[in-house]
Amino acid sequence: MATALDAREWARTELRGIGNSLYTPFSGTDGDDIDWDAYRTLVRYCVGELRHPMLWCTSGIAEFWSLTLDERKRLLETAIEEGRRANPDVVIQACTAATAAKDCLELTRHAQEAGADIAYIQTPMMETHGGEGVLRFFRYIADRTDIALGMFNSPSSGYVLTPAEGARIYAEIPAVCATKEGAFRPGSSRLLHELAPGLVIWECDLTVYRAGWLRAGVVGPAQLGTAGYLHETPQRPIISEFWELVWADKLIEAMDYAAKSGLDQFGIDMGNWFTCFPGRPDYFTHWGSAFKYAASLLGLPIGDYPHSRPPQTELPEAGKAQIEQAYQRLGLLER
Repeated sequence: MATALDAREWARTELRGIGNSLYTPFSGTDGDDIDWDAYRTLVRYCVGELRHPMLWCTSGIAEFWSLTLDERKRLLETAIEEGRRANPDVVIQACTAATAAKDCLELTRHAQEAGADIAYIQTPMMETHGGEGVLRFFRYIADRTDIALGMFNSPSSGYVLTPAEGARIYAEIPAVCATKEGAFRPGSSRLLHELAPGLVIWECDLTVYRAGWLRAGVVGPAQLGTAGYLHETPQRPIISEFWELVWADKLIEAMDYAAKSGLDQFGIDMGNWFTCFPGRPDYFTHWGSAFKYAASLLGLPIGDYPHSRPPQTELPEAGKAQIEQAYQRLGLLER
């Protein structure tokens, strides 16, 4: 675990590789329970079978807004237990976002005590008074904890920090060492790097990696919270092989590989079911049941309640059909 004091040095060397954002497998009436065996299987699959070096816990794909504090704590504890059993060096990233600063503090303290390596705080989703309010939120947490902190700048929050606001948080909160820039605005990430060159940045617009931004030091060699386990299998590690080429600065080879392996076409075929609800197309979402349906096609357990908890809706048949066809074309699923 990185303390606040050594967070930035730690981040420069340890935040590397694919970091899987884990879904929550629900079970029981209306999904009121969690299938803990299924969750343990998912952790072992990501760390032990796929050999991905990082986990991202209780964040958007996990539907953190629908989980109780106790559920979020147990999910993190389970990921640490199973993940470290499979690989003692796995990096555990905990999302401790909450609307109330006191709840976020409780979760961040728990992450620190449970043995997580870093806690990420997504910009609060309600009543956020811009960057100044987010800075005050981070300061409240940092003053009361001793763990590395990261920003999670997602449009699902309803407010996206500007580069200047993110850089100010980095400048004033020494524990802040990394950020997941999830707004797909690479120009802002470039400016953020200029303002805070020591900050480890993950840019969700993947074109910047093909453009050499890793070589230039603008972004870091880590996927801070993605679903790499939905893009490959142990028998066909497509996404791992692609990223190994990127990290080795073999960009032409990486682009050729993405085209020939079907990864590029897969992104087109999948559409935007993971991140867009048709009834609210202007809003960036993390549609939990879409991620879990994709996982089920690959044979991963998702619990006996395949849907998201409210306030998300059920994934329609059109979404299921498109996701299944995308996997068939990629070759990870038999026709």
